[in-house]
Amino acid sequence: MPHPSYDADVRRVAWMMADAARKVILPYFRGSDLATENKLAGGYDPVTLADRAAEQVMREILAVERPDDAILGEEFGIKTGTSGLTWVLDPIDGTRGFVSGTPTWGVLIALSDADGPFYGIIDQPYIGERFEGGPEGASLAGPLGERALQTLAPRDLTQAIILTTFPEVGMQTDHDGFHAVASKAQLTRYGMDCYAYALLAAGQVDLVIEAGLQAYDIQAPIAVVRAAGGIVTDWRGGPVHDGGRALAAANPEIHAQALAILQKY
Repeated sequence: MPHPSYDADVRRVAWMMADAARKVILPYFRGSDLATENKLAGGYDPVTLADRAAEQVMREILAVERPDDAILGEEFGIKTGTSGLTWVLDPIDGTRGFVSGTPTWGVLIALSDADGPFYGIIDQPYIGERFEGGPEGASLAGPLGERALQTLAPRDLTQAIILTTFPEVGMQTDHDGFHAVASKAQLTRYGMDCYAYALLAAGQVDLVIEAGLQAYDIQAPIAVVRAAGGIVTDWRGGPVHDGGRALAAANPEIHAQALAILQKY
């Protein structure tokens, strides 16, 4: 469906930011001198120079190209705007994967209004894949060319493939809810970060279930998955663009099956 705030300039600036983030991040990836800081007392939530450099370069682009828009970024917080639109940036979603050398991390860029995100990019710089979703549909540009994205057709939960990032899945009740669904599925895979949502949009898997998310973790995936034909809600079927527990599904039918279980938790 058309969106009154979406035009060619939105896509131009978003791609400009994604290209710039790729350029500053890749020299750090799998490098021997990647310094990390831990943001989480009593746990491990790393941040690297690559995270900060990528968000900074994206903010610099917005300052020139879209100065009236607000910004919400993981590393540098909120910059207010006057346009009613907010760019939501996660320079490296999956920093644990980044420091481990796995290619499941990505750059997340979303543009949202008061109702949530209506355009988003999940970009994987190392593989060279860019998953995009907005009012004009969803597409993938990568090493094998460009193609439209479409989520899977309905099938029973017993045939489903489910992805998440951590086996622990947040608090104990989150863990229990996730595993209640996963125990009925055909296959469960872990360690996916934002790439899980990209695979959902690409028609590879049926469900992504996570908890403990921030707005910058989920807004770009929401836009991409929805544009590809999927549905993304919280565990009660409501909006999730502010973060929390997320249920992303390939279609309404399998979403309903998973939601019926998760609502008990």
